[in-house]
Amino acid sequence: MAYTHIDCFSGPGGICTGFHAAGFDTRVAIEYIKSCVDTYSANHPEVHVIHSDIRNVTADQILPYIPADGVDIVTSGMPCETFSTAGNTSRSFYDDRQFLFREGIRIAKIANAKLILFENVPAITTKTVAKNSRELIVDVLKKELTQAGYGNYIEVVLNSTHFGVPQRRNRFFILACRFPDWKLVCPKATHSVEVTVKEALAGLPNVIPNSGKEETAYIDTQSEFSELMRNDVFWRRGTGRCSTIVNQMPMKHRACTLERFALLQPGESLKNLFDRYTGTELEEMQSRRVLPKKMFIKRNYRLRQDEASPTVTSHCLDEFVHPIFDRALTVRECARLQSFPDSYDFRGGPYIVPHIDRTVQDKYEQIGDAVPPLLAYAWGTTITQILESEINAANI
Repeated sequence: MAYTHIDCFSGPGGICTGFHAAGFDTRVAIEYIKSCVDTYSANHPEVHVIHSDIRNVTADQILPYIPADGVDIVTSGMPCETFSTAGNTSRSFYDDRQFLFREGIRIAKIANAKLILFENVPAITTKTVAKNSRELIVDVLKKELTQAGYGNYIEVVLNSTHFGVPQRRNRFFILACRFPDWKLVCPKATHSVEVTVKEALAGLPNVIPNSGKEETAYIDTQSEFSELMRNDVFWRRGTGRCSTIVNQMPMKHRACTLERFALLQPGESLKNLFDRYTGTELEEMQSRRVLPKKMFIKRNYRLRQDEASPTVTSHCLDEFVHPIFDRALTVRECARLQSFPDSYDFRGGPYIVPHIDRTVQDKYEQIGDAVPPLLAYAWGTTITQILESEINAANI
């Protein structure tokens, strides 16, 4: 029997993909952004996807699609931008998204969920409810979990590299349960050695900027990680091995941008170029737009092949340069760094949209905001063990 799952703030489906590989039956997903809904529906057609602001979702939209006695788990990966220390630090302390965790609790109560899993950036543990307040958002979350009957909980920060994701991505989790005597545990690390960028991108061909096509063929070079990304049996997406690469279209770059990329050594970013070129030489390069007028510290980082990637964010198109080739990463390459299987087709267009528009996400943003499927898989297998142990013991 497959355990049942509701996916709140589902994004393009990172949690669902990992949970599905772990054997879960996702019944309902809730997502506000249309491009994410398109991606989710294309890759998980068996799931009832509700395209709506979660605050407007009612019991009538959920109950027909779940078992009469409720679901096993609700996951809730609410938007992290309001808590993140990356990017714009001047955003309002009163961003209404910081209390969206309440919607995950509300949906769990509607669905009579045994468990709730919350995911967010570690900075949520230090964010206060208001600028002049000492009360932490995470403490409000814990208090309201207890009030809702989910007072049995554990919390942990996990590093994605410890679970086979080729990316140094730390994430904060709370696993809460409505049964006070259940023993809750966190996933145990499966990898003591990082999966490197070289291993992550193995098998993907080079593509030339300003040319190429959406689908292409693999090259011979493979790795254990790349084989896992092609293994549709593991991901429960098919009966064999993925044979065609999708979302491998290269970005269009101006000649001045390509010239800038060529100046970068592995491990260097835009900041290094501003340190290297000064005075009239810097002014000349800025006049030709090889270098921008303003320095962005995290912009144009050329990945190192011999280590895991830094955190893939919604700005990954601007933040990363291919470790070998003078171009930005493709959508598929970013998806590899997040551990999405190769058969996962990201939908919605265009390729790039303004980050200030919160109603739509391009493919890069979808990937950067997702939970890595291999990290979700680790949670899925752990939660399966909890459910099997406790349900059998209690004969529920």
